[in-house]
Amino acid sequence: MKSTNKVQLLWSVFILGIFLLNYPVMKLYNIQSSMGGVPLLYAMVFGIWLFLIFLTYVVIRKSTKEDKGAQ
Repeated sequence: MKSTNKVQLLWSVFILGIFLLNYPVMKLYNIQSSMGGVPLLYAMVFGIWLFLIFLTYVVIRKSTKEDKGAQ
């Protein structure tokens, strides 16, 4: 993967994170409910956070594999 593609994908993950962790979206999950004893808002924040970490891992791993194959 070219460096510019990797940078664009990482910026996309960043913008997605800003959108998903922004107040209007978080307001949707601010209800009196819980998942496994954890308030839904907290569960969603950590779930989205883990999802963004996973996406970042996939982008980096994909770019590393393609860089090794190109050499």
